[in-house]
Amino acid sequence: MKKILIATTNPGKFFEIKEFLSDLPILPVSLNELKITQRAREDFPTFRKNSQHKAKFYSEISGLPAIADDGGLEIAYLHGAPGVFSRRWMNGSEDVSDQELIEFTLYKMKGVPVNKRGAQLRTVISLALPDGIVYSASAKVRGIIAEKPYYILIPGFPYRSLLYLPEIDKFYHSQEMTQKETEKYNHRKKALEKLKKIIRKQFID
Repeated sequence: MKKILIATTNPGKFFEIKEFLSDLPILPVSLNELKITQRAREDFPTFRKNSQHKAKFYSEISGLPAIADDGGLEIAYLHGAPGVFSRRWMNGSEDVSDQELIEFTLYKMKGVPVNKRGAQLRTVISLALPDGIVYSASAKVRGIIAEKPYYILIPGFPYRSLLYLPEIDKFYHSQEMTQKETEKYNHRKKALEKLKKIIRKQFID
């Protein structure tokens, strides 16, 4: 069975990507399993460049095909912020808690009327092959920033406690959404579905 490295230090992302790839006859492995401690740069100006760089970086180190994700929250009222700085929005450091990010976002959006609270979570997922070829796919889910967060926090996914989807009258949150709704709205799943065609062609068919 072909191994594929899921190159993320976020446990939530690892398990979500692993779950969405579970219908393929591949063996996802983590950075921890391979004892990889090096960290790729994430200071490029776009999700795509960050994603592609990370995928190539970890593929070169491991000698395996590597999947890397980069994405974040984009708020229309704030001209697309925090964007690529989603994890480092508060003070330029990733050393902040999920709860602090939620509270900071609510502070930035305090008093903004509901018709100006539009936002989206966007992701770009890249698959890098050991020969240096990189494939990328993107997807997004749109909603609004709620005035109060959902009461359950998903570790590693702070903004899912804030993104409300008026179309289904629910938060973009695993405790709220049904399996059918997850199939329809999950942005990471939608991006991976595009990459699955490449994975099947390269390793399975």
